[in-house]
Amino acid sequence: MMGRGGCPRQGWERTFVGMNRRLFLPLTLVPFLWSSLGRSHLQEVQPREPVTVILLRHAEVETEAGVKILSEKGRERALAVARLLDNAGVTHLFSSGAVRTRQTLEPLARAKGLEIQSVPAKELDRQVALLEALPPGSVAVVAGHSNTVPAMVSALGGGTVTGLTDSPYGPLIAEDVHDRVFLLTLPGVKGAAVKTVELKLGR
Repeated sequence: MMGRGGCPRQGWERTFVGMNRRLFLPLTLVPFLWSSLGRSHLQEVQPREPVTVILLRHAEVETEAGVKILSEKGRERALAVARLLDNAGVTHLFSSGAVRTRQTLEPLARAKGLEIQSVPAKELDRQVALLEALPPGSVAVVAGHSNTVPAMVSALGGGTVTGLTDSPYGPLIAEDVHDRVFLLTLPGVKGAAVKTVELKLGR
């Protein structure tokens, strides 16, 4: 039997079926490839959940047996820290090696069942690296000192802290100021700006 153009119909049908089969198989792969490429692209551009870092200076102190520890006012302020951050979703606590910074976070640590990780004040780079490496969505609180808190705000990209006093050791939070709290949001998108909010902490 002859098909159009004088070609045998059976041979023409076999040729068409063969071509159709060869075209059909690659076309069936298109949705799969598109889906895979789409997922890969989304994974690359989808932002991570930001990390929140809360920086504060230790509370008021007194000296006992040559060691600076929290005074009565300082203990009251430490309790205020715990109240302020009770519902903040805190996941990590850091203090310097000083007793006064650890004591500032102890009420919050007890309330949340968290351990306080000590990082010596002189190891600023290590502290910053630990904060930047926290899992997405983490909320970390760091109790530091009059000089380390402003330095850490700057090192994390939060800009320059204003209202500091000059000293041979660099810009400091004034000796009698213990109520400044800096909340930094480290973005989940590379190159995005760090957001900084300053709060005042009452006793």
